[in-house]
This record gives sequence, C-alpha cells and structure tokens, in this order.
Amino acid sequence: MSTPEFILDESADNPKADIWFAEPAGFTSIPLSALLNPPGSTGATQLRHAIEPLLESTPSDVTRERLLAQVATGQQLLAALVEAGTAHCSIGIHHDDVSGSESAGDNNGLLFSLFTLSWQDIAAAAPAVTAARAVAGAEGHANVEYLELPCGPASFSELVRTPNPESGLPQDPVLQVFAHLPHPDGKRLVVLALGTTAVSRRSEYRSLLHQIAENVSFENPFAEEAPPRARDC
Repeated sequence: MSTPEFILDESADNPKADIWFAEPAGFTSIPLSALLNPPGSTGATQLRHAIEPLLESTPSDVTRERLLAQVATGQQLLAALVEAGTAHCSIGIHHDDVSGSESAGDNNGLLFSLFTLSWQDIAAAAPAVTAARAVAGAEGHANVEYLELPCGPASFSELVRTPNPESGLPQDPVLQVFAHLPHPDGKRLVVLALGTTAVSRRSEYRSLLHQIAENVSFENPFAEEAPPRARDC
C-alpha cells in the first residue's frame, strides 16, 4: 500500500498554531480572512481587484448586480460563522460513484458538502468529561459515539435539520455530522462539522469526518521533538 500524500499549507509552520489537521481530496479551503477584510483595507482592495475580471465578463448590469449580491450574502454567512468561533471552512465536491444513486439530484453526479472547524471555550474539565458533555442531552442528535483518537477522547453525533423558511435557503433537509475534540488543556473544545444535503449518504460522510478527526493533532507533527502533551485538567 502506498504512503498517503499530503499537501502542507503554510499555516503548518505557524508557531502560534493550536491544532493541525488534514483534509481528504475533494475539499477546497475558503480564505476567510481574505473575504472578510474590513472596507477600505488593503485586503478588501485586493479582493475587489481579484473579482473585477469576473464582473467585467458578466453579460449585463443586472447579472453583475446579482453576482455582487451573492458575494455579499456569502460574506455575511461567513462572518456569522467566524463570530460563532469558526476558524476554518472548506467546500467539498465529490463524485457520486454509487451505481443507481439519486442522492446527487440534478448536480451531474456531484455531491457537495461544507466542512468547518470551530473553537468553543468551556468550563475547565478533563478531556474525557468534556467529550461526553458535548453530546449529552443534545436535542435531536443521533448515532452518538465515543472514541479514543490519537489526539485524545472524542465524541461523534449527527443531526438532520431543515433550514428556517425565513432564511431564504432551499427547504431541503441537511445532514450535519459532528466530531467534538477536547483540547488537552481542558479549557477549549474543537468542533468539526460536515454538512450536506445528501442525507442518504450519511454513513459515507460520517466515515469521512472520522477520517479527518483521526488526523487531528494538538502537537506540531512536523517538529523534531513534539513538546509534552498538556495535562492541565
């Protein structure tokens, strides 16, 4: 069996990083900081220059205004995620290769998903306790599972939701699969979430999130000698 190949992001060398993880093929990261620069900043100017060719290629002023409105809506959604503690966001596009499957709908055999990594501050507790608390009594969560991963204890769960009618989003059920990974310092919780409208493929997406969670590390895996794991519980 060949050794898996990984593409290292420049953030892997960030001395202030608190977590390291790997995404399977098919995921494209969304540059949150580049898309959410304040108006008038250098970053906002660079973003405007980057999308100008796309705007100029639109066939009419109406199409251009619609595109700008969609960009603004996307920025609002991303800003809401960041405000809730999201530090990373990726879009997943995978080919639906199951014979006779109708889960991809009219998307030409493609399955779409959204992966997020978020931080939550919690009351100090042992990681195993935090992992259990994360899903204990969580309303509507199903298939709750507790595992011991290389990075420590973790809990998994899943939930099917339908967007609020007032949101303006399509009223299709959305599957959300969660992994709750307590930080070894006992004061923070990492929540990995994978959402998709391909509800019938829950087992595949659950397996996909397991794969991501199993590669999480709270110690720099590229350091010559990783520091002792924190045990402040």
